[in-house]
Amino acid sequence: MKERIPKDLETMINKTTQLKQMLQSGQLEFLMEGHSGLSAKIAEEAGFKGIWGSGLSISAAMGVRDANEASWTQVLDAVEFMSDSTTIPILLDADTGYGNFNNVRRLVRKLEQRNVAGACLEDKVFPKTNSLLDGERQTLADVDEFAGKIKAAKDTQQDPDFCVVARIESFIAGWGLGETLDRANAYHEAGADALLIHSKLSVPTEILEFMAAWGDTCPVVIVPTNYYKTPVQVFREAGISTVIWANHALRASVAAMQRAVACIHETQSLLSVEKDIVSVKEIFRLQGMDELKHAEERYLPAVSAEPSASPENVAA
Repeated sequence: MKERIPKDLETMINKTTQLKQMLQSGQLEFLMEGHSGLSAKIAEEAGFKGIWGSGLSISAAMGVRDANEASWTQVLDAVEFMSDSTTIPILLDADTGYGNFNNVRRLVRKLEQRNVAGACLEDKVFPKTNSLLDGERQTLADVDEFAGKIKAAKDTQQDPDFCVVARIESFIAGWGLGETLDRANAYHEAGADALLIHSKLSVPTEILEFMAAWGDTCPVVIVPTNYYKTPVQVFREAGISTVIWANHALRASVAAMQRAVACIHETQSLLSVEKDIVSVKEIFRLQGMDELKHAEERYLPAVSAEPSASPENVAA
């Protein structure tokens, strides 16, 4: 008799397989940033097929800097809420892996337990520095040491479809195409399922130069936060696998909160903002309150019209 796979494991396998299929689809795919259970659910409802668990956005939502000030277990808690709230895969921005190869092994085990479909590791040193900060020194990890992290992650995963994406920061650090290709080859040989090539230029010149040299050796993921004016057709024609919209849900929510809060403070009234914000009912819907109501009807005892015990029958 075939052993029945637990439902939560079925969900995990399905999410990992979805992400791997996106990376290998041969078509341009998109991941939308999420930083909480609510933002992840909104991204899924909008039609996105996958979510980027943004390190910048998760840390910003906690009110701390994107410099490993939030612990890896706090990030894990955040992404668990995201995973529980959605049915689509999450690729976690796992910074440098929060330590050495051994920390990476533990991270992969914990992500799989939470139905997270993949981890993106960047080849910088701990604590990391955000790639888009102006004037910040970007120190890269040793190639062999980082390749060991990739190997450790791939050796640790239990689900064969769990995805490990190697994020290459050599363009960010100003090291050029040659270094980027050397690192790409090393990480690909170490077992990375895809490469994330990052650039902070306002045009995709570095990305396109890399793609011309790299071809279709393995899937390539990009983050066009700074070169946002580039039409996505350019990425299709270059053979890019996946585009990450990396921080835009957070930035949109910050702008909306700033406007609403400033208006309430200035007017000392809710009248001017009510038309621009969602209803409390919409929050209840996003929280799944209808499901809880149905569960209460199923599992709670029916409420009797008469009290189960009158005061005079209760022993003093």
